[in-house]
Amino acid sequence: MKRINEIKLKENIEKRINSDIEKNLVGGACVLVKQNGVTVYENAFGVKDHNTNEPLKMNAVFRLASMTKPITAVAILIQVARGIVGLYDPIEKYLPDYSEMDLGKVDENGNIVRLGKAKNKLRVIHFLTHSSGVGTHDVGDKFISTMPKENFKLLKDVVDYHANCPLAFEPNSSQYYSPLVGFDVLARIVEISSGMSYDKFLEKEIFTPLGMNETTYTPSDELCKRLVSIHDRVNGVSVSVENTKPYKPFYFSGGAGLVSTIYDYSKFAEMLLNGGLLPEELMFAMTRPQLPYHAMPGSQIWGLGMRVITDDDYKLLPKNSFGWSGAHGTHFWVDPDNKITAVYMKNSRYDGGAGAVTANNFEEDVTSSLED
Repeated sequence: MKRINEIKLKENIEKRINSDIEKNLVGGACVLVKQNGVTVYENAFGVKDHNTNEPLKMNAVFRLASMTKPITAVAILIQVARGIVGLYDPIEKYLPDYSEMDLGKVDENGNIVRLGKAKNKLRVIHFLTHSSGVGTHDVGDKFISTMPKENFKLLKDVVDYHANCPLAFEPNSSQYYSPLVGFDVLARIVEISSGMSYDKFLEKEIFTPLGMNETTYTPSDELCKRLVSIHDRVNGVSVSVENTKPYKPFYFSGGAGLVSTIYDYSKFAEMLLNGGLLPEELMFAMTRPQLPYHAMPGSQIWGLGMRVITDDDYKLLPKNSFGWSGAHGTHFWVDPDNKITAVYMKNSRYDGGAGAVTANNFEEDVTSSLED
């Protein structure tokens, strides 16, 4: 096992983030790195809001965006562990309207064209690996763009509406990221199989056991006061363009919508490293490649709800590391071989999502501090 050189780690991170802030590439960011369960570095940089210049603090609240997805993966796997849901169960077992799905494409005029029925059944595992074809690619984008606003009020409404959306490809024949709907289907199955609303299930089965008391879809007034503004870079200058108070998601989505602190999400990452909510065999499956092909650039393959680094060709993280990102710039990973969890939090319209420059730089800054 390699150990983190804490002096080098501090130098790497502070030089990088301070430079990013000076260049207006980042408005504010929090970092938390642990090895063997011990914090080796934590710090908050920049401001919470450029209108007030209030300094960012470590207890700031961030929009997780797609870093909600790994939490949803754990939620559905809790039901799998209990024998209530099966990884290879057909989706129609829980959602009959998904029993016979059309394939489709968007034609040159921007219209959705249906191409006939899919041959393969949609199964739970297809949604965890983004290989379902539901709510994805140009077909999914087109369909959700025309979705009536009244269908955005409840998770059930969103999932029911998309049962009529053609699949972008034959299930389990390809992979393409489903930004919201794929994991909404998983969240809806959690609701149906548990008899609980999705937010209450997460609170009872994940957040309370892990002590994630500041992770929620519906933050209190006190948490909203700590919610960071959305950063943007306009004409080369950092500005704050949004700070919704009170924060309110459209619905309790399995793909996005949670807010959290870096301390809370670090607890979740530590659980993924050490176990605690799932049996060992499901933890192993979640954090190991599940697709028989490289569906993402480079040496990365989907596990169950997270990307997994599959070999040493990916230079930014060690092989077997796993994690994910959010559209507003949140990012985390777990390095099981070196017992590291690392979380980076920012909220920005500028440079966000998987593959963000800040995410890649953070990976490099931590990994380059490892010593034999």
